[in-house]
Amino acid sequence: MGTMNVSLTDGLKSFVEEQVAARGYSTSSEYVRELIRKDQERERLRGLLLDGAASAPAAPADDAYFNTLRRRVRQQTQA
Repeated sequence: MGTMNVSLTDGLKSFVEEQVAARGYSTSSEYVRELIRKDQERERLRGLLLDGAASAPAAPADDAYFNTLRRRVRQQTQA
């Protein structure tokens, strides 16, 4: 595992220490790793949303669409 030193203001350092204590993290590194993982996931979801927004319009998700979907699921579970 790599190492990275980060300089924080006293206020940010206090905040991190409070979060570590309040949320049950064992170290500030564990807290920061969790923040980074959440940010990675947010970026991944943002990319998926942007890809979806840029894609061609699909068929409307109306009652007929969901009825067809339910029928396909029932057929697969009965097979």
